[in-house]
Amino acid sequence: MEKYLYIAVGGSLGSIARYWLGSTISGRLGTRFPYGTFVINMTACVIIGFALTWLGRRAELNTAWRFLIAVGFVGAYSTFSTFEWETLSNLRSGAFLLAALYAVGSLLLGLVAVWCGSLLAEVLG
Repeated sequence: MEKYLYIAVGGSLGSIARYWLGSTISGRLGTRFPYGTFVINMTACVIIGFALTWLGRRAELNTAWRFLIAVGFVGAYSTFSTFEWETLSNLRSGAFLLAALYAVGSLLLGLVAVWCGSLLAEVLG
């Protein structure tokens, strides 16, 4: 049950950070290009890459840090980083075809899914 508390705390902080950073960047640079989301996604990739690698090499650290940072904070801050981490993990393990299928499939099917959801909302009104 304790891990859920860490996830909740990290998630709260990640959501706040995402909103603050996204709105700050969009307010300064505009919204024609989604600069805020782009910066959030890229910084989340750095954070998850660092955190999971660093924590993975330090078995003596409490596993709560993984729940707080990688699952909670980064999970609420951006799921794009999780997608990138999973793709990298497949590449590192030599599963190149699986990595390619996952990356291309996620991009294309995700776009189709967003489009379908948007169409559904338009139809339902």
